[in-house]
Amino acid sequence: MIDLFDVFLLMLFATACAWLWHAHGLRERALSLVQQHCAKLDIELLDGNVALRKLTLLPDARGRKRLARVYGFEFTVTGEQRHVGSIVMFGQQLGRIELAPYPMLTPQAGQVLEHRAKNVIELQDWKRRHDRFDG
Repeated sequence: MIDLFDVFLLMLFATACAWLWHAHGLRERALSLVQQHCAKLDIELLDGNVALRKLTLLPDARGRKRLARVYGFEFTVTGEQRHVGSIVMFGQQLGRIELAPYPMLTPQAGQVLEHRAKNVIELQDWKRRHDRFDG
């Protein structure tokens, strides 16, 4: 005979299965968004997957704390080095995608360029320019 405790266990099992099914759908959405982002930046997503790193409360775009899933992934630019990235998902909504610093490639030659900010002045260039005017 089925008693109330058996019904409770069945409901608990059904809830766990539904939560896992929903979580798998969110992971697939995160993977799709990361693949699109990597294709846009012309970098290669390694292993073709994202892995759940943590469930945490994070502020969304409006500053409200919400339950967020943080997934991690790895990518490469040159094929030689692995770089890490993460994607934050608030349910089905994208929070943000963050990539570790990585070398940029020139489109013509495929050579690696060091990414420098426009307002950074190299010391050697500065000395070369100022030595001409001093003497």
